[in-house]
Amino acid sequence: MLQEAAEKLMLPSMWFAWLVLFLHPYFYRWLFLEESAAQQDNKLLEKNRSLVMLLATLVVSITYAAGLDPPGGLWPDDRDGHKGGDPVLLATHPTRYKVFFYSNSVAFVTSLVVIVMVQSTLLLQHHILHAAMILDLFGLITAYAAGSGRDFTTSIYVVALAGVVLVYVVIHIVFFTLEDNMDQVHQRDADKLDKRRDMLLLLAILAATLTYQAGLTPPGGFWSADDKFGHRAGFPVFLDNYPRRYSAFFYCNAASFMASVTLIVLLVNPTLYKPGIRCYALYVCTVVSMFGLMGAYAAGSSRHLRTSIYVFTLVAAVFAFLTIQVVIFLMQNHRRGPTVNVSSGKVASDTGTEEKNLREYLMPIGVLAASVTYQTGLKPPGGLWQDNNNGHTAGNSILHDTDRGRYRAFFY
Repeated sequence: MLQEAAEKLMLPSMWFAWLVLFLHPYFYRWLFLEESAAQQDNKLLEKNRSLVMLLATLVVSITYAAGLDPPGGLWPDDRDGHKGGDPVLLATHPTRYKVFFYSNSVAFVTSLVVIVMVQSTLLLQHHILHAAMILDLFGLITAYAAGSGRDFTTSIYVVALAGVVLVYVVIHIVFFTLEDNMDQVHQRDADKLDKRRDMLLLLAILAATLTYQAGLTPPGGFWSADDKFGHRAGFPVFLDNYPRRYSAFFYCNAASFMASVTLIVLLVNPTLYKPGIRCYALYVCTVVSMFGLMGAYAAGSSRHLRTSIYVFTLVAAVFAFLTIQVVIFLMQNHRRGPTVNVSSGKVASDTGTEEKNLREYLMPIGVLAASVTYQTGLKPPGGLWQDNNNGHTAGNSILHDTDRGRYRAFFY
C-alpha cells in the first residue's frame, strides 16, 4: 500500500517540481533572456544584411552608369589620332582618367561581390562586408574627385569637403556627448535611433546617387574638340560660357555629395551614429546635403539668375505652405483642449503602425520624384546645343529656343 501511495504521489510531485522550477525567477529570466538574445541577434543580422544590400545596390547603380558614360565625354569621330567612342579624358588627362576608371571599377566589382556574398551570416557577424562597403565609399570619393575636376587643386578642395564634414561630426560628438553615458539607452530609445538612422540613410543615398553622376557629367555637356576660341576637348561647356554659375553648381553639388557619402560612412558605424543622432550632428550634415542639392539644381537647371530665384521661391513657397498647415493643426488641437485617452493599447498600437506605414509609403515616393526630376532638370528633353553658331549658345537647351512655352511648362 505504501508503494501504491508513493506511485500515486510521484506524478503530482513531479509536476509540482517542474512548476516550481519553471516559475523560479532565475530560471524564468534565463529562459526568456536566451530567447530574446537570439531574437535580437537575428534582428540585428537582418538589419545589417538590408543595410549592406542597400549600399551595394547604390554603388553598383552609380558606378555602372559612370563607367559607360565617363567624365569628359567620348570622341565623336576618328581624327587627329583619336578613335570615335574612346574617352576624351584618356587622351587629354590620362593619369586623372586612370584614377577615376580604376577607383570606379573597383567599387563596382566589389559591390557585385558583396551582393553575392551578403547571404553569408559569418561574414556579416565579422563585419567583413561592412568594411568592404566603406572601402567602396572611399573609392567613390576618389573617383568623384578625379573625374569631376580637371586640375589638382580642385580635386584637393573636393576631398577636403569630406574631411571637413567628418571632423565637424567628430568634434560635435566629442563636445556635446562626452559627459553623457551613451551605454544607458532604453530599448524604446534604441528603436527611435534605428528609425531615424533609416531615414537619414535614405536621404543620404538619394543625395549621393544624384550628385555622383551630375558631378562627373555636369549640365551642358563637354566640348568635343579643341577650337580657335580656346575651348578644350573634355572640359565642361558650362564652365566656359557661365563660369560663375558653373562654380556655384560644382561646389554645391560637391558639398552635397561629400556630405552624403560621409554621412553614410558614419551611419554604418553604431559607435558614431548613435551619439551623432542624439546630438543632432548628423541632422546638420543632412540639411547641408539637401540644401547643396537644391543649390546645385537651381544653378545647373537654368542659365539666368531670375530663373534660379524662381526655383528658390518655389522651395520657400512649399515650406511656407507646410508651416501654415502645421500651425493650423496645432491651433485646432489647442482649441480642443487636452483629450483623455480612453482607447485601448491595441488601438494606439494600430495608430502607430498606420503612421509608420504611411511614412514608409511617402518616403520612397519623395525619393523617386526627386531622383527623376533632378536628372531631367539638368539634362532637359530635346538635348543641348553643341556650338555657339546661329545665335545659339553651347550648353543651352534646344527646346528653350525652339519652343519656349513648352520648355517653360516642362521646367516649372
